[in-house]
Amino acid sequence: MKRFAAVLAVAAFFAGAVYAFAADVYTYEAKNGNVTFDHKAHAERLGDCAKCHEGTPGPIDVTKDWAHQTCTGCHKEMNGPAKCNECHKK
Repeated sequence: MKRFAAVLAVAAFFAGAVYAFAADVYTYEAKNGNVTFDHKAHAERLGDCAKCHEGTPGPIDVTKDWAHQTCTGCHKEMNGPAKCNECHKK
């Protein structure tokens, strides 16, 4: 049991380290206006990395299809911005 607790503590430390070293803000270029994504604000509000990240949190290959499915779906569920020009800024 102690070994399990130690492994769990190490895993939590590294998961926290990945979060701590993630950029606070990302900008994704798009033809209809760039999307600025505040990672820190989203992480604090959601508190659940699995909403966006599969498995261990790490970089995501954000594509148009992925973003429109994942981000827009979550925004609709949580009453966030869901119209094109609310995220895409020219």
